[in-house]
Amino acid sequence: MIRDIQKLKEGPFDLLVIGGGINGSAIANLAADAGLRTALLEKGDFASGTSSKSTKLLHGGLRYLESFEFGLVHESLKERTIHFKSSPHLTKHLRFLIPIYKTDKRPFWMLKIGMFLYDFLSGKHLIQKHEILTAEEVLLKEPSLASKDLIGGVIYSDVQMNDARFCLENVLSAQEKGACVANYVEVKSIIKENGKAVGVIARDLKSGESIEIRASKIICAVGSWTNEFMRKEITKFPAKVRNTKGVHIVYKEKFSERAFLIPSHRDNRILFVIPWLNHSLIGTTDTDFTGSPDNVGVKEKDVEYLLEEAQRIFSKHDFCKENILSSFAGLRPLVSQEGSPSQVSRKYFIERSYTGILYVIGGKFTTFRKIAQECLNLVLKEKKSWEENVYTVYGSGKVSVNIPEIAKTFQVTEAVVKYLIDFYGIRYKDVLAIAAGDSYLKEPLIPGCQEIKAQVVYSIKVEMAQNLEDVLFRRLNLGYLEKNNKQCEATIKKIFDQYSNHL
Repeated sequence: MIRDIQKLKEGPFDLLVIGGGINGSAIANLAADAGLRTALLEKGDFASGTSSKSTKLLHGGLRYLESFEFGLVHESLKERTIHFKSSPHLTKHLRFLIPIYKTDKRPFWMLKIGMFLYDFLSGKHLIQKHEILTAEEVLLKEPSLASKDLIGGVIYSDVQMNDARFCLENVLSAQEKGACVANYVEVKSIIKENGKAVGVIARDLKSGESIEIRASKIICAVGSWTNEFMRKEITKFPAKVRNTKGVHIVYKEKFSERAFLIPSHRDNRILFVIPWLNHSLIGTTDTDFTGSPDNVGVKEKDVEYLLEEAQRIFSKHDFCKENILSSFAGLRPLVSQEGSPSQVSRKYFIERSYTGILYVIGGKFTTFRKIAQECLNLVLKEKKSWEENVYTVYGSGKVSVNIPEIAKTFQVTEAVVKYLIDFYGIRYKDVLAIAAGDSYLKEPLIPGCQEIKAQVVYSIKVEMAQNLEDVLFRRLNLGYLEKNNKQCEATIKKIFDQYSNHL
């Protein structure tokens, strides 16, 4: 991708999308596909907010059945399966086990009914039927679980995904179709004429330059920053979004190839323990957050809560803070309503302000395609008939190749080729092409690492990475694996210095 600030000045655009998270990037992707002259702005890096700090799941939302949100669950299950089939390089089928104990607040019969409904609402989008297990069967499959008061369990299916790259590949697709996209560009004010929004004044955070960007239509998809952004229009705008904080920890041990759904005993929430990056992702908390979204962080009590619940279920393990590789906190931009955070609906709505700006409010990651389609139908002169059961991003498509032959051609190992296909989909050859003829770029970033140096160059040249953090956390996921991997950081910095002319 080319970060072309000059092109942003050459308006007016048909559509300006503000916010480079999953919703904004999908809106830009579909807008460019529909032939609109589109611009996309993000004040940080793409997916640097909530969209890279999720539980990494595309799911229907099993717990939403408790609040009878059958429509939301059905829609989410459909979207889950569409993305699973359309983007195999970004998704993975995952089986979840729910151990049921006598002391749980949700009785076994309730889980059985819930699983029946979950499969039923999947309809033709069902991935695999659920299973009901006895206590003995649960322990046979997962002997590390606590056995005291265990009465049975349930196994069901959902989908794991790479959240940051899902977002990034929407952005890449948008630019490939003609959109002008830029990260590290912050909108400072709205340009109004006759009471209507006709553009924005933005600041390039790389150069400090002020930019005027004109557009016929504006969509604001800034998630947890919605309340702050709305107040650029009216100072005393009532809060439309209720931010709740979700904390995850990456724990240095993989307990199983399966994932686990754990009903919390402390506050009736649902927690996940998921195999991720050969370790375990444990989360999430759900607490109200009233501060600036720029300052959300992990607190000691958040970590203690997650370790306490994990220890209760995996009683044979000795959980300790020293085994936490990393932690991260994100905000859920929920529709503002009363009730405990975990009970607030994950539904979304789109609101048009008095200046004509469309705001995306609420929603969940899994339904980003539907949100984008609805936004575009409010912008387009005529409603578009969208493809029903497919949604492609930059690397989507089937890859059928002779791996040994590709490895021989590019003089890399078969393991490297397979890894790049799994990571980049049909674009894997673009990375190999960068490494062609340069043995240094074919080397692992550090000894024993599957990532190769060419991926850093690809991150800079193609994926608009602007700094070390962009690569570590949103291009390659390496930042989550070690607290202080100085060798890896030094290698990436060296490559950045060499290719800085591409920034």
